[in-house]
Amino acid sequence: MSSLILIQPRAEDVEGQPILRPLPSARCRSVGPFVFFDHMLATDYAPGSGVNIRQHPHIGLSTLTYLFEGELLHKDSLGSDQLVKPGDVSWMTAGRGVAHVERTPAALLRSGSRLHGLQIWLALPEADELGEPDYSHHPAASLPSSDALGVQIRLIAGHGFCLQSPVPVRSPTLYAELWLETGATQAIPDEHPERALYLLEGEALLDDEPLPLHAMAVLPPGETFTLSACSGSRVMMIGGEPLGPRRMNWNFVASDPELIEQARQRWAAGDWPRVPGETERIELPR
Repeated sequence: MSSLILIQPRAEDVEGQPILRPLPSARCRSVGPFVFFDHMLATDYAPGSGVNIRQHPHIGLSTLTYLFEGELLHKDSLGSDQLVKPGDVSWMTAGRGVAHVERTPAALLRSGSRLHGLQIWLALPEADELGEPDYSHHPAASLPSSDALGVQIRLIAGHGFCLQSPVPVRSPTLYAELWLETGATQAIPDEHPERALYLLEGEALLDDEPLPLHAMAVLPPGETFTLSACSGSRVMMIGGEPLGPRRMNWNFVASDPELIEQARQRWAAGDWPRVPGETERIELPR
């Protein structure tokens, strides 16, 4: 346990939505292909208010949105127009360039709503960085799960715990949601070279050490652990094969900084695919 890295997330605000962001950090830039991890904190929106993340660009990554409560409307420059509900996976691969919008759907905007979820970014392998962008939506019922001895596991993306997700990841990946009843235990195997745990709710131990709430515990490679629930707990697990160093600037991820500079210039100049029907956009930060 001495080589366990604990990352305390920093608080941020994304277009009015409060978040906690443990990745990237100075202590750990990535875990497997995961280069970005946003916990969208449970937030109540009054009627007439909600999330409105205007049109913005990406390159070199895949985004994965996964909700616990509420709904979001995803629209992108590929023409996708998809309502995302709790337990669904919204999966967008940017490749050489895509733009998208995420907002509270009109019905919930009128009634008021509550939003709670995660959005993560996975870097693409170098061979896919300039590939075609694409989007796929995976309903909650399509995700594999197991339920035994007080532990429920849902495999969101990749493979692990003898489960395989239908989400089309581009490199070896593990992204799982674990629910543990009070007193339940779960072995954390070393089937992926890089792994991390994020305690979303409850109280849990990793071996005999408490896991801090809303902190990311990066596990040393090649070691197995026992996760134990002191109360009903929900733990997110990420991991996979490392892809090598990646540069990140604003919404752009790439192995070559020149690709990022080109993307910045294109977005600033308006030379970018547009989301149909959208006119507002987030401008390039200075």
